Amino acid sequence: PFAISDDDEDTSWVADNGEATQYVDGIPLDDPFYTQEPTSYNLRTPTFLSPQQTGSVMTPPKSTDNVPILDRRPHSRRASALSAHFDVPPAGISKAASNTLNEQEEDDTESFVDEDVLDDDEDRDDRGVKYENFTTIDWMRDFIRDQRYLHRGRHRQARHSGGFMSFLHTAFEISESWLLTSLVGISIGLVAGWIDVVAAWLTDIRVGFCRTEWYVSRTICCMSVGTASAHELGCEDWTDWSGGIFGRSDIYIIDMLFYVLFSVLFASVCAFLVVQLAPYAAGSGSAEIKTILGGFIIKGFLGVRTLVVKSVGLPLMVASGLAVGKEGPMIHVASCVGNIFPRLFPKYWRNEARKREILSAAGGAGIAVAFGAPIGGVLFSLEELSSFFPIKTMVRVFFCALVSTVTLQVINPYRGKRVLYQVTYDRDWHFFEMILFVVIGIFGGLSGALLIRLNMRIQSLRRTHAWFKALDPVKEVAAVACLTAVICWFNIFTRVDASELLEHLFKECKESDFHGLCDVESRGKVFASLVMALIVRLGLTIVTFGVKVPAGIFIPSMVWGALFGRALGIAVAAWQHAQPKFILFASCHPDIPCVTPGMYSLLGAIGALGGVTRLTVSLTVIMFELTGTLSYIIPCMATLMVAKLVGDFFSGGGGMAEHLIKFNHYPFLDPREGEDLGVFLGLRAGEVMTPVGAAADTGTGVVCFTAKGMCVRDLEGALHGLRFKGFPVIDRVEDRNLVGYISREDLKYALEKAKFAHPLPPNTPVSFDSRLSRRYSAGGSTRRGSAPTRQQSGVDELNSIADDPGGWVELDLTGHLDRTPLGVHPLVPVEFVMDLFTKLGPRYVLVTHNGKLEGIITKKDLLVALQAAEHEAGGG
Repeated sequence: PFAISDDDEDTSWVADNGEATQYVDGIPLDDPFYTQEPTSYNLRTPTFLSPQQTGSVMTPPKSTDNVPILDRRPHSRRASALSAHFDVPPAGISKAASNTLNEQEEDDTESFVDEDVLDDDEDRDDRGVKYENFTTIDWMRDFIRDQRYLHRGRHRQARHSGGFMSFLHTAFEISESWLLTSLVGISIGLVAGWIDVVAAWLTDIRVGFCRTEWYVSRTICCMSVGTASAHELGCEDWTDWSGGIFGRSDIYIIDMLFYVLFSVLFASVCAFLVVQLAPYAAGSGSAEIKTILGGFIIKGFLGVRTLVVKSVGLPLMVASGLAVGKEGPMIHVASCVGNIFPRLFPKYWRNEARKREILSAAGGAGIAVAFGAPIGGVLFSLEELSSFFPIKTMVRVFFCALVSTVTLQVINPYRGKRVLYQVTYDRDWHFFEMILFVVIGIFGGLSGALLIRLNMRIQSLRRTHAWFKALDPVKEVAAVACLTAVICWFNIFTRVDASELLEHLFKECKESDFHGLCDVESRGKVFASLVMALIVRLGLTIVTFGVKVPAGIFIPSMVWGALFGRALGIAVAAWQHAQPKFILFASCHPDIPCVTPGMYSLLGAIGALGGVTRLTVSLTVIMFELTGTLSYIIPCMATLMVAKLVGDFFSGGGGMAEHLIKFNHYPFLDPREGEDLGVFLGLRAGEVMTPVGAAADTGTGVVCFTAKGMCVRDLEGALHGLRFKGFPVIDRVEDRNLVGYISREDLKYALEKAKFAHPLPPNTPVSFDSRLSRRYSAGGSTRRGSAPTRQQSGVDELNSIADDPGGWVELDLTGHLDRTPLGVHPLVPVEFVMDLFTKLGPRYVLVTHNGKLEGIITKKDLLVALQAAEHEAGGG
């Protein structure tokens, strides 16, 4: 029950099961539940919850012996509003069965629950909701359906307890989620191992091949002499293309030609597969995954074809040398795996809310295998991907990341290395270096903001400019790959693979000297090469990100950040070597190197990545797991914080994923935006809603059904001619008293099931309110005994037609109607409505006043209002 106190009458009204009840003796008027003052909201504008939504936790009336029941046609506006909002069945009883309440008032000896009706309701729950493409799921409804499923399972278990089969069924129910998570984790690890091994081999093929085993990468071919020697001194088994063809290793033009040809070939094949077979495989996919986890449906985005094409295209993309990465797309690949296996488990496949638990776990596991960072993957799913992250979801993500990482370690694509970029720093940092860490953070924030702004402009041109629209996507990718290969060939710091470059940039000088990075005599030349590589890498990433290939932004941003950090470290080391007595270097020991350029490179990588993604905690943990070092926690945290603040200042609205969501106009409400809703100051629900009475035929208003007076032809015309995802139901057009809401999916399901049961003429009348329902014969005269003793669902009614030559001509859809839609008053602040969407996850919120429908609010309405408010706050 939900109580509302009347200000001008010394009485209390309680809404229960659609009835407005005045309590005189049953509940004391001075009960604190009714008399305490509200703290923030006026009682005349409550948010209504039904007994079905509150379940068994509600407090029932103490006594109903002396409680007068008001008529179903309320005598007051307040009773009318209550009746419109609270006409719902109690928890555990179906909506169709609850419609027998009127008949029970007349005959108390009749059974309250009809088993056939409950079976039909269970059938609707078990089949799940088949959401249409590009629609939003209803978290509240899926949660209620899941609880009903579990409740019925416990009752079945209690009825059939005992025996070996019952034990097996119970064991499967308990271990179902762990079994599904294990299958997903193992599959993600296998796919990641495939991508890593094939990508390493194809990348090395561009520069040479192994004489003894042509199908292995350079690292495996030269394992006998060590990784560093293989890359710097060479090994006998590995040869470049000029040496393999002409027997000489100094034919520069031959090596360059093979390098460019293989780059263009790999990129073109990858783009062709994406464009022709799976367009959803293009890009990173992180923005779409985040939107899907927020409750949006994009059919085909997580399909088997997308998984196959992206798994094959990622190695080709990496080997092509394009200035993008594979770590971001691994989230998409892992989510595709997480979307396939729930098909084997009906409890997850038929419930979109539950399925998103597995998708959250898969997304975290994707980051775990991409970086070899299982804990970082869990935190990434929490901080970046998931909109709803309860404790049980965190456990699922943790377990899935663990299983996938262990599987990847068994495959051992890193050939003995514990982490991807294993480094060791044996010197501590000095306090004066904190100034330099701030400089690195500033650069990371600025470069991230620059990338986002320029790349968004380029992607906008690709969509709107006539020249780009006429350009073949495969040819565009081939041209970009050719340009990238030619430019990158002349600088060793752009020619080598990004992962190999990061590994050497992070290392200290005593571990290795990659092409003169530690050569004191050639510091100036190396510094210039690093700066040029930085400019080239940043520029190519801005142009490349958005072409029709699988493309991530993690590794490219780390590369240009690491180049900046290494260049800064070399410059500071040269400064300290030239002026050791300078005041900043007073704490440096004369016999120990004061500056560690590799550490500056690590901080530059994490700063640039933070500037692009605006993440903090998860990136810190990922970098620690990625490099295996814990010596620089404070510098990493300071760099990331500065990068985020600078990036937000120059390019607000989140990182690259958030900007892509806005760019693609996805209906995603970020729960973090609810922390600062100052832009909504003064706005009310009535100002952002889509009102009733607007131009509904043009898609700018609300299309309503009436409880009586419609026929099947009208419903089918609305389904085929309109794209609305649901329809409010009112009693009459004149007064607009709200009866309920029916979703597009439920309406289609009801009509299809009715047609399957019996031929359904287009002119068959339809009723959405069983209290007004009267059945008529085909001849038009009222059938004798037309008032039903028990209200059934539409299909059950039609099943009775076959036994009667006259036939019923009214289809009753009351059982498919949501009689308790979430509703607010037009004067409710928009901040409160935003909280409802981000915390409860409804598809819609109806706006009512005194029981009359005023309009509807969806995520789209809130997003439009949010963008308009931000536009005005930014001065246009």
